[in-house]
Amino acid sequence: MKKIEILAVLCLAGYTTSYAQNAAVKGFTTEAATKQLQTEKEFDKHLSNVRVGQNIKELAARPHHLGSPGGKAVAQAVLQKFKEYGWDAKIETYQVLFPTPKARLLELIYPTRYVAKLKEPAFAEDATSGQDGQLPTYNAWGADGDVTGELVFVNYGLPDDYIQLEKLGIDVKGKIVIAKYGRSWRGIKPKVAYEHGAIGCIIYSDPKDDGFYQGEVYPKGPYKNDQTVQRGSVMDMVIYPGDPLTPDVGATAKAKRLERSEAQTILKIPVLPISYGDAQPLLAALGGPVAPAEWRGALPITYHVGPGKAKVHLKIEHNWDLVPAYNVIAKIKGSQYPNQWVVRGNHHDAWVNGADDPVSGLAAQLEEARAIGLLVKAGYKPKRTLVYAAWDGEEPSLLGSTEWVDDHADELKEKAVAYINSDGNSRGFLGAGGSHALEVFTSEIAKNVIDPLTGVSVFERKRANDAVKAASAKAQRAILKKDTLSLGALGTGSDYSAFLQHLGIPTLNLGYGGEDGGGDYHSIYDSYDDYVRFKDSSFVYGVALAQTAGRAVLRLANADVLPFDFASLGKVINQYETEVKQLADQLREKYNAENQLIKSNSYKLAADPKDKFIASAPKPDVPAFDFAFFDKTIQRLKLSASALNSISVKALTNPKLAAKFNNAVYQAEKSLLIAEGLPKRPWYRHSIYAPGFYTGYGVKTLPGIREAIEQNNWDEARQQITIATKAVDRLSTLLENITQGQ
Repeated sequence: MKKIEILAVLCLAGYTTSYAQNAAVKGFTTEAATKQLQTEKEFDKHLSNVRVGQNIKELAARPHHLGSPGGKAVAQAVLQKFKEYGWDAKIETYQVLFPTPKARLLELIYPTRYVAKLKEPAFAEDATSGQDGQLPTYNAWGADGDVTGELVFVNYGLPDDYIQLEKLGIDVKGKIVIAKYGRSWRGIKPKVAYEHGAIGCIIYSDPKDDGFYQGEVYPKGPYKNDQTVQRGSVMDMVIYPGDPLTPDVGATAKAKRLERSEAQTILKIPVLPISYGDAQPLLAALGGPVAPAEWRGALPITYHVGPGKAKVHLKIEHNWDLVPAYNVIAKIKGSQYPNQWVVRGNHHDAWVNGADDPVSGLAAQLEEARAIGLLVKAGYKPKRTLVYAAWDGEEPSLLGSTEWVDDHADELKEKAVAYINSDGNSRGFLGAGGSHALEVFTSEIAKNVIDPLTGVSVFERKRANDAVKAASAKAQRAILKKDTLSLGALGTGSDYSAFLQHLGIPTLNLGYGGEDGGGDYHSIYDSYDDYVRFKDSSFVYGVALAQTAGRAVLRLANADVLPFDFASLGKVINQYETEVKQLADQLREKYNAENQLIKSNSYKLAADPKDKFIASAPKPDVPAFDFAFFDKTIQRLKLSASALNSISVKALTNPKLAAKFNNAVYQAEKSLLIAEGLPKRPWYRHSIYAPGFYTGYGVKTLPGIREAIEQNNWDEARQQITIATKAVDRLSTLLENITQGQ
């Protein structure tokens, strides 16, 4: 969005840019807030966009995937920088399983022959695109296999797509499927294919989603050219992330490991990502019905579903090696509360060079660490201990962070006040997700950071953008009226998972983006040359991220009273409960309508396969679920949160009360954990946030209830309502215990 558009929206709504000068800082007395804002002003002076750019260029200079010489060199370089900045830093090493490709073959063998290139070309415009040491194009954690079968196009490869195939009378059992990237995490596509009996899965990026349909392709523009491939993990990490051989145990050299055949998260069929250039001959050879209109992409072919004459041969073989994961851990000890930790992380490993993902975020994190080091040298003393981590092995499914959390779980449960995560970073709007008790805290920070393009706060710029995109004038007014940032709920896909969803540590995930073209993601073109041309050419959003995450670290480190506000959490849980109630109501109406049509013979059963399918599968009755106790529990949480907010104000001038408050409040989110975990995946224990079983990265809120209803498991839904009610009740009890006697 252009600056003039944003300012026009703000002026119409009567807003100004005064937020950046707001002296109120949650958790600080007036005097302490003035001192804190001065510290942040000094912190900002030490931040340099030039240095951010230099670090991106240095750390993305060569391929540095997990287990590679480049990966070790990057870890050593990051370690040295932390030491130079005055931090107490070391490398903690874990031995993790990591498959890399030994053999890859994909060929169309009938009706004509085509052998897929499976190779991204180097370009003169991209200096690092032709380097040695690049990981080939592949998906980690698919099975080894040599399979031949008929090909079926399954759209995005989601459960609803298979329902559509069934309506068309098409079965993928014993066949190889080809799916488009998009609409969900990539690992869901082979998972669902296997559940339907497929023997192999191919994934490609259609140019309608990311290619010439969107704009100029690389190297002329930022979008995928016809040979660009998205690498990536397909581990079934909605079961658990991290090393598949050491669930719940840090993958140290002496750790007890499962046999590979026992690991639940390694897939059972071979999987291969390809370019749309390699996909076109395969799709063009398909017979069968013409694909539904919403399935069709932008390739110059008629999209058919198959099966039929098209037959393909897919062969995948991996090296299954234990490799070292080098986590760089740096600390500055707290002056008053050394056993309360503020943890900040960004990963350092990449699929190839990774200038965008993750080095742009890592460069911002390093700039924060340098500025904090200079503050300490000038006399600044954080009250709480700062722990900065550069994780290894994030790309193959959060290996480094998960193993570190497993290894240090007891200490983290006791000491971690919060975890602040970032990943790739680019030009655009603030993206913030995480624990909703930190929503007010994050909003204050967003109002205090100036957007480098527009000169307004990043809070105002994001709100203006949300308002412009609003579906109605009413929705626009509601957005502009709201004085707090709406934090997104977190699923998975970055290093926060083990902290939030396994241990219940309050978490934020921060980054900027939305105005950068795609295309380079997990390819050899995620390079410095691509980044400087199409992402953040002056690296000013690296400084914006450092300012945002740095303020979160500094405020949590020095707050007199930790800035948690559970009233915000109460509101969103109420919203999520409303959503699952509506889900049940909508499902009930849908099923009743379909069953009524069957009973009334409104469908002519011989008309087409769609009618036959509906007629042969009457839907179950959806019961009326009892949310009465859950309603009361949420209201109790709102009251206890309001009372706690009053106590937090009193605690600012009462050190004894502040100590009681602080010692309890950062442990509060653990009340929302479920001891036995979620159904079918006990590693995930948070009752409010989890990645969806069939969405992967995408979050499911109130996941136990929501997914049971979606899967027509009514008994489980009732059980999960009770479990969630008890979890929220535990949180209310804890908050009330803090306020008792005051």
